[in-house]
Amino acid sequence: PLSQNVLLHFNSSSPQCVKLEDGDSLTLQSEGDVVIGGLFPLHYLALRPQHNLFHKMLLYLISCSFDHRAFRWMMTMAFTVEEINRDSSLLPGVKLGYRLMDSCDHVHTSLQAVLSLITRTTTVTKSETLSTCLAGSLVPAVIGLASSSPTRAVAQTLGPFNVPLVSYFATCTCLTDKHIYPSFMRTVPSDLFQVKGLVQLVTFLGWFWVGTVGTTDDYSQYGIQAFSNQFILQGGCVAFHLTIPKSPTAAEIQEMANRLQSSSAQVVVVFATEGQLLDLLSELAQRNVTDIQWVASEAWVTARLLTSPRFHHLLEGTLGFSFPGVTIPGLKEFLLSVRPSPKPGMEFINMFWEELFGCRLDFGGPVCTGSEDLMSTDSSYTDVSKVRISYNVYKAVYAIAHALHTLLNCDSTGLYKGVSLHTANENVEISFHLLDHLKAVNFTNQFEEKVHFDTNGEPVPLYEIINWQRDKFYNAFRFIKVGSYDGSAPLLQQLQIEKSAIVWTTGQSQVPVSLCSAPCPPGSRQARRPREPRCCFDCLPCADGEISNHTGSTECTKCPEYYWSDKDKVKCVAGVEEFLSVSDTMGIILVVLTLLGVVLTTVITTVFHHFRSTPIIKANNSEISFMLLLSLNLCFLCSLLFIGEPSVWTCRLRQAAFGISFVLCLSCLLVKTIVVLLAFRTNVPGSRALRLFGPSQQRTLILCTTAPQVCLCAGWLLAAPPFPFRNPTYQIVVECKELWPAGFYLVLGYIGILAFLCLLLAFLGRKLPDTFNEAKLITFSMLIFCAVWISFIPAYISSPGKFTVAVEIFAILASSFGLLLCIFVPKCYIILLRPERNIKKGMTGKYSR
Repeated sequence: PLSQNVLLHFNSSSPQCVKLEDGDSLTLQSEGDVVIGGLFPLHYLALRPQHNLFHKMLLYLISCSFDHRAFRWMMTMAFTVEEINRDSSLLPGVKLGYRLMDSCDHVHTSLQAVLSLITRTTTVTKSETLSTCLAGSLVPAVIGLASSSPTRAVAQTLGPFNVPLVSYFATCTCLTDKHIYPSFMRTVPSDLFQVKGLVQLVTFLGWFWVGTVGTTDDYSQYGIQAFSNQFILQGGCVAFHLTIPKSPTAAEIQEMANRLQSSSAQVVVVFATEGQLLDLLSELAQRNVTDIQWVASEAWVTARLLTSPRFHHLLEGTLGFSFPGVTIPGLKEFLLSVRPSPKPGMEFINMFWEELFGCRLDFGGPVCTGSEDLMSTDSSYTDVSKVRISYNVYKAVYAIAHALHTLLNCDSTGLYKGVSLHTANENVEISFHLLDHLKAVNFTNQFEEKVHFDTNGEPVPLYEIINWQRDKFYNAFRFIKVGSYDGSAPLLQQLQIEKSAIVWTTGQSQVPVSLCSAPCPPGSRQARRPREPRCCFDCLPCADGEISNHTGSTECTKCPEYYWSDKDKVKCVAGVEEFLSVSDTMGIILVVLTLLGVVLTTVITTVFHHFRSTPIIKANNSEISFMLLLSLNLCFLCSLLFIGEPSVWTCRLRQAAFGISFVLCLSCLLVKTIVVLLAFRTNVPGSRALRLFGPSQQRTLILCTTAPQVCLCAGWLLAAPPFPFRNPTYQIVVECKELWPAGFYLVLGYIGILAFLCLLLAFLGRKLPDTFNEAKLITFSMLIFCAVWISFIPAYISSPGKFTVAVEIFAILASSFGLLLCIFVPKCYIILLRPERNIKKGMTGKYSR
């Protein structure tokens, strides 16, 4: 019986506390030959114990947020013990008892409770047969606890004594370590399997951008860390993680609510208990938040505390993992038969009664009658249509009973089978052997489930996928099974889900979308944003010749050789051979410009020939002028070799014709520039210097400056001639392949040397008399020529496919037109429009306007 120092003060209208002195604790107990301990979180929170320097722990306070669901777990253990006692085939002649205590879901309270269990002796009737075997024995096994952090502390305490601790709800993977927790076992699977299942679930539903919410306890921290690691390995991203403190302030709750509302992640995975979530969910419900798809861990996925109408708009569509549920025959009748009593050991029942009916028990003058109808209440205590955690408690009690059945076999002399009472410490011996037998338990219960433990003391990982669906008629939530998860099955068969049966957040029928960036459509690829998660990206179109034919491509695939991407960049098509054709718009324009240049050059040549006896033609060295016009015609005509489909001969001739014709043109300009300089810088008429540079010498200079280019082109064509080539880099472009690319640049370089020399000499003669100064015209034309070809080089290198040829043709035509217009058009203007200036005096500077 409990100490008389227990003081109980309970009032339904104000926070309540229980004061326990002299080390006593509230206990729901039943005596028996073997007494099993049990720890259940009847209250959400316990404050830290108060210590005294001169006394041991004397006082602790319990928050009075009474958990009806946990009380059902506690009463299920009591029911199971009574059921076993009625079974003549299991533990015949042995009566099981229990001592059930409140852990308050807190480490300190749990430790004090378990120490109270294993150090207190039980009282048995000496007349019973087994009194000599069991009198004075400690609790040989403990069932508990519900949370991982208190469980770790208790498991470490019991481990050195080999006292089995069988948990019904502590799922942290940390408890798997048998070196630290050698006597720990559980009837609930490790979070390792739940995490794998949750990762498979969210990725199967296309959610790769999720937030996580947890608490500061081991269950939450280990679960969130494992989920995040595996989720990232599967290509997912954690948008945010919120940690709920043990005693959150209003400001902290509001800050977390703001973070949830502002995030683009529409799916939130939560590892916590319902009591820990209450404040945060209350704040979100008050804000009328409706667009979050909640994914629940098993700790709260079937919690009735969160099913009140104020949470309906917030939690509708919640999806999560739960343990398989069953209907235990007789359990509901047992739970409904509970009644309050003033007897010692009934305090928990009295607390439950007062809290459930909102009244006060005073057995001297009752406010509650004690005969209120439990059937009329809507509480998680009476909801036993499909129990889950209670079923884990049920299996834990039966597992211990089967282990005791194989261990205990007392005869009239009071001897155990294989265990002697005359050992130094029979209590430790019983617990030690019980732990060995518990590890070897293997039986099939009345629900056709095989109960056994693996090497880590854990069961087969089986889960149900639960969906919160609103029953509008009753204005209540229903927990609907929409799938299952079997962690022991082959990988592709582990997750089974019926998407059509799921109701999503706010009652939607379509799967919610939770993405940082929408998947890139076919024809584009993902480009990561700097300093952002990999789920946040931009979509860039595939380059020419590359495709992506499915949504969400991270890279574009290059088409096979001689294939090209279609306009949408989603498939490769046989490449169409491309070249600068005369039927193309660009080809037509270039041909027209070429012909215009040829016609204009021919017209100027005709004019010069017709007026060849006039002073202006004679003064400009008519022979060199005609040769220059001929070379300009060749320059215009050579551009035609670049237009059309390349052939063996056009590839060989085009660069040679271009190089030789331009060198011939520049050689003529060089000779004309020298003649002008000699003519105007010689003071004495008929100077010997001008006579020494006569027509024959001028022809020789033209020949000498043109010959190197001819030799270079001949050697290039003989040693490494260009040839037609189908280039798949830019579409399928038929172009001339240069075996020796340096040949082209040598040809171009020699042209550049002559152009620079002409420009330099013409520049030196820029200040000659203005009446007729051809040096100025040559200077201006060479500036245009050099500007065109200097800009040509980068444009030529960077232009793709057939545009490379177009750039070279444009440079040829532009420079040719520049020379033609700057040098010959002014002379034609005088010849045709100002004939009065085409006289000898006009050439000598004596003509005046």
